[in-house]
Formats: sequence, C-alpha cells, structure tokens
Amino acid sequence: MREHGYMKRKLQLLHNITGAFQPRILSALMGVTGAGKTTLLDVLAGRKTGGVIEGDIRIGGYPKIQQTFARISGYCEQTDVHSPQITVGESVAYSAWLRLPPEIDSKARNEFVNEVLETIELDEIRDSLVGISGVNGLSTEQRKRLTIAVELVSNPSIIFMDEPTSGLDARATAIVMRAVKNVADTGRTVVCTIHQPSIDIFEAFDELMLMKRGGELIYAGPVGHHSCEVIKYFQAIPGVPRIKEKYNPSTWMLEVTSTSMEVQLGADFAQMYRESSMWKDKDMVVKRLSTPVPGTTDLHFATQFPQKFREQFKACLWKQCLSYWRTPSYNLVRFVFITFSCFFFGALFWQQGNINHINDQQSLFTILGCMYGIALFTGINSCQSVMPFISIERSVVYRERFAGMYSPWAYSFARVLLIT
Repeated sequence: MREHGYMKRKLQLLHNITGAFQPRILSALMGVTGAGKTTLLDVLAGRKTGGVIEGDIRIGGYPKIQQTFARISGYCEQTDVHSPQITVGESVAYSAWLRLPPEIDSKARNEFVNEVLETIELDEIRDSLVGISGVNGLSTEQRKRLTIAVELVSNPSIIFMDEPTSGLDARATAIVMRAVKNVADTGRTVVCTIHQPSIDIFEAFDELMLMKRGGELIYAGPVGHHSCEVIKYFQAIPGVPRIKEKYNPSTWMLEVTSTSMEVQLGADFAQMYRESSMWKDKDMVVKRLSTPVPGTTDLHFATQFPQKFREQFKACLWKQCLSYWRTPSYNLVRFVFITFSCFFFGALFWQQGNINHINDQQSLFTILGCMYGIALFTGINSCQSVMPFISIERSVVYRERFAGMYSPWAYSFARVLLIT
C-alpha cells in the first residue's frame, strides 16, 4: 500500500487469494464471519469500487473488462430486491427483454423465459405478485428462486450468489439449492458464499474455497464424496481432532480452523496451504486458465447496453405502468386530491379569469396567484404520493443499473411521462 503513496496504515481485507472457477462446477466460498467471503465475491463481480484493489482477474484467459463482464455475468444479492406490483413471470420477462441481445425475437425470448421458469421451478407461481417481503406476496424461498431466475434469464456465463440460503428453513434451503444445482448443470460457472450449511447442502458443492479471518485462503479444492477430500486434508494436519461420526463436515471444518485452534496448535493454516501439494496443483490450473486458448479472441460488445434506447424506454414504461395501475390506493389519493383541488380553486377564484373582471393590476395578480397555488398544491401532492414508490423502487433501480439493463435517461423519461 505504501508503494502506491498511502503513508497512513490501511486495513487489508484480502491477502494473496489465488483460485479458479470453472464451468459446470458448483463452487462454495466459506469462512467464519469476517473472513472476507462477500468482499471477495464483490471484488470478483466488480462491485467494489472504493479503496485499492490489486491483482489480476481473467475471464477465459483475457483480462477482465468490467463493462463487458457485466453483460456476461449475474449477481444474486443476499437481499432479494424486486418490484412488488409485478408478477413472477413479468419480472423474468422484463429482465429478458432488457438483457438478451436484440437479435432474439419475442417468440424465442418468451420460450427462454418459460424454460428458465421451469428450471427454477417457478412456472406454477408465474402469475403471482411478488409483493413486499414480510408483508404479502412470495415467501422468502420463492423470492430467492426469483432472484436466481431474473439473473439466469440474461443467459450469463458466470453467476455469483451471496448466501442464497440465508434465512431459510431446511426444506426451503433444499429447494433453492436444487435450483442452484440445476443452473450449474446447464454449463454455467456458479460461485456461492455460504455460511454453515447442512450436510446435504455442503455435499451438493463440487469445490470449496475456505477462508480464515483476515482474508487468507486455507483450502481450495474438491469437496469429494461425503466430503472425503476436505476431511482428508485437515485430518492430515498434526493435532487436528478427528471428525465424529455423522457430524456435519462443514461445522467441523470451521471449528478446527478457528483462530483459537491455530493458537492451540501453534500453526498457520494459510501457510500450510501455500506449502501443500494442493496449492501447487491449483497454481498450475490457474496458470493454464490464465492463458487464452489459441484461436480465440477477447469478448467485446459494440454498445454499452444490450438494447437500444427506444427498447429500454418501452420496457421501463411498460413495467412502471403495471406497477402504478396495480396500486389503487396511490391512484385514488391522486384522483381525490386533484378533484378536491379543482373544486376548491374553482370556487375560490370563480370567474376571476373572465376578461371583464381583469380591469386592474390586482386582478392580474389574483390570476397569477391562482396559477401559482394550483402548481404548488399539485406539485406537493405528486411528490408526497410518489414517495412510497420511490423508496421501494430505488433499490430495484440500483440493482438493474448495476446489471447494465438500461440507461438512466430511459428510466427517467419513462417515469416522468407516467407521472405527468
């Protein structure tokens, strides 16, 4: 850090992370709280923009370009953010409309949407409104699957998932992980952060990257049948207690790699990993994948967004129209207020605009005051009544903008046109 001109001491969150994620392999990022799992995931996805990020990230052997990478990747956040007044099918169709290339016609796009809904097992609730989390609409498990479907419908090559099973019971977790496994089986690269999964969920992963507190890697390799590879690696370390019969391997793994266990054994698990044959094998894989395959070229898109401005505007307007008209309370408040304002100002300034009444300067000021009052009242009403929508939709817009779905101008023009 000091080499870059930072004279003050800085907190380094990640240290010497080297690894590779490959297609058709479901990879897990694990570690105790504060190990840097989400930080690493955000760095890989390009969501971390503050501070200093050092290192080399390559896609298919070529250096990662964030603008291009955003078009071929999906990110499933830990908090499921969706528009509440849109159905499940409409949410997925909206994402497909804006994120699939324009060469795909509407028929093929709809077929792909149906395929995604079937893969994620959402076809039976496709006409259900998303609703507000904890109030109405979909359950937490259904929202998780919808988040996956919204990203999967963009046909990404890489999908990042930040703790897709957090807040779910055992049954819901099994359903979500079955959907995640189906995504990986389609040939995509899937990377998940996960915290203390059950035995069945842990063994559903193909590979594991385990981090300890401080952002250091202590294991990166296969999970193995019944977690045999993970157990074999850590039980080979002198002093590590053996796993009990029918004990959760993920829980045991986190226990034996804790900071207190390191102090007790006088060992540094990160250093042991860097000196192991597993690290050498992983380093060879990284070097092999860091070199482009002969005959291939780096991926490049001619435009910033998949769709043209006109299609972005149409899609944003379509979605916002559905949201507004499915909220009767909002429309009723606006209708009642405008009606009341019309009668109030009409009675207060009755016939003041008649040309025969405008015979002095005061009459002109009266008309100007009426115009000012109407503009002020309607403006305040519009601002206050639209606030619930803005507060809910703001997080949705942030997610969609990061995914590169549309230009801010397209969204703004659609909203202004609808409100006015």
